[in-house]
Amino acid sequence: MTSPDVARLMAESVAGLEFGRLPGPAVTAAKETILDATGVMLAASGGEPAVGPVLDLVRESGGRPESTVLGVGLQVPAVMAALANGAMAHSLNFDDQTQWGQHSACSVVPAALAVAERLGGVPGTELVTAVAAGQDVFARLRRNVGWRQDFNLSTVFGVFAATAAAGRLLRLDGEQLLHAFGVATLQAGGVMEVVGGVGSHLGGLYAGFPAKGGVLSALLARSGTRGVGSVFEGPTGLFATYFRGDYDREAMVADLGVDLRGAGTQYKKWAAIGTAHSHINAMLGLVREQGVTAGDIVELRLPVGDCHESLCAPFDQRSAPATLLDARYSLPFLVALAAVRRDLRVADLTAESLADPAVLDLARRVVVVRDPALDWKAELPVGRVEVVLGDGRTLVRTGADVPGSATAPLGWSDLEAKFVDCAGAAAEPIAADRVGEALALARDLEHTTDATALVRAVTPRPAPALSP
Repeated sequence: MTSPDVARLMAESVAGLEFGRLPGPAVTAAKETILDATGVMLAASGGEPAVGPVLDLVRESGGRPESTVLGVGLQVPAVMAALANGAMAHSLNFDDQTQWGQHSACSVVPAALAVAERLGGVPGTELVTAVAAGQDVFARLRRNVGWRQDFNLSTVFGVFAATAAAGRLLRLDGEQLLHAFGVATLQAGGVMEVVGGVGSHLGGLYAGFPAKGGVLSALLARSGTRGVGSVFEGPTGLFATYFRGDYDREAMVADLGVDLRGAGTQYKKWAAIGTAHSHINAMLGLVREQGVTAGDIVELRLPVGDCHESLCAPFDQRSAPATLLDARYSLPFLVALAAVRRDLRVADLTAESLADPAVLDLARRVVVVRDPALDWKAELPVGRVEVVLGDGRTLVRTGADVPGSATAPLGWSDLEAKFVDCAGAAAEPIAADRVGEALALARDLEHTTDATALVRAVTPRPAPALSP
């Protein structure tokens, strides 16, 4: 055990963050993330059936109307709004990710928006600072532990990132935030089996739990709940229990409070698991540049490493997914869909697409080829596709420079276009002028006196209050 505990150092760093000292890239990343996550939640409200039971439960539970459930015009207690919005934030697998994988925005942004609405009158600078703090905590933890693809790091670390964001908005001091991290350990969990398991809703809904946990942890700490000072590095603390003591402490705390690591956040162009994006990119490049159609393809070979392979098994179910959540985790189906539709917009991945005979026919002709060189080590290797055509030719394409990656980042205009696309899929129609208002607010968020105006802009009618 080392003193002071990493949890204390992070808590003190978060508590001391002020907007005026944020690096420019961290401000930009936080604003981009707020816009991106808000759009994804709107799209999920109308495009993912798996969120229905969560929304029903939140609606039935009632309570004080503090915070908005995006896309459905509903106000509920902040903790429950974070649950609902968090579930939607990842259910399309369209949310942002770190360059090493895993997702922070789906926990951080729902928690931050819920607390901001609960407080009321929160300036845009405070929301940006809170989100930047959450992103930094998540990236530092994610990058510097030895991961065995067992625990779901998006949930294990997402709850601490959400707690940091919620706690910063509540203006908790370092000691209170340390206690909040202690509460968060009681809600840090989730294993990878439920992420990609066929037939599960949990791979889409899991972010609701760390988002809810972050709000709950921060509120309890503000009310006086105490934790323990050695919560991360104690003999039976987080790092020993979850990672067998395999973590890089020096890297985890280097330039803490100065270099905010959210600046490396990456945004998705396609609503599918990020590990499939290089194969999707390869297929789209091939059909667009070579003029290949799905009908020309006799055989579609997918070389895969360990992580890619999990998206192909069991093959019968992956090639013909029964649900949209399964489709977003199915490499054969996603690549076939990209070949047939020659794109992969929100509107291309719908319940109707699951029954598209052209897509299903091509997906069944996929041949999975095991390639150990593509195993996921420090970074996920780039995938490729090999297409055998009816005229005897074999075309090979590598999916380098994936849109949204570090080598081909999505800019603000790309994220605005994505937001418009997502808003068009919301459960409740949003007028074009309201979408434009939301974009303007997000673009100028640091100069906005009330950050929750962004939420109101995309709430098409006054959110009905629920009875206590």
